[in-house]
Amino acid sequence: MWRLVEQYTGKVGYQRGVKAEGLAADPPVIDCSGWSRVLLSAAMKAENDAADCTIFDAATMSAIQAWSDRIIEAIEMRTGRVLHGDEVTAESIPRCAAIGVKQGDPAWARNYPRSRGITHIVQVVRRPIDDAPMVSESLGWIEPYGIRLTPLDEWLVLARPHMQAGEIWAVDPFAMTTSSN
Repeated sequence: MWRLVEQYTGKVGYQRGVKAEGLAADPPVIDCSGWSRVLLSAAMKAENDAADCTIFDAATMSAIQAWSDRIIEAIEMRTGRVLHGDEVTAESIPRCAAIGVKQGDPAWARNYPRSRGITHIVQVVRRPIDDAPMVSESLGWIEPYGIRLTPLDEWLVLARPHMQAGEIWAVDPFAMTTSSN
């Protein structure tokens, strides 16, 4: 995941509804769930390749090909675990958590009902040189727009109002191994 973060952070804009194909556009764009899917798909494929066997099967890989709320829901259903609200802390979340956030009630979401009202997803990644947890996300409402990277502790401070309101959920996409399904 880190290689993708380095390759695209600060170089890709945001456009709602655009998935991986947007990375090939000129200029490149992607939305939050598209970016999460790119990161998770690449990491799961890399795990399969490194193990030279199926760690993440086709059904698991296709389960994350969804909107932000459905990705969180699919991971929770497959793992049986979710952290919610104030349970989401730097100490409690999985090593490379996917985190869903209910960010208001945007007009576009009214036509596309969202599980728990989740309208945004971020992915925790680890910086290889020091294993520092970072949040990678594609944003369209806070500058700089597009793919950006924030240290986890800083991101959690910004997300604190959502934690207190019970509008945040964290799951472990890497607990969806074939042996755990």
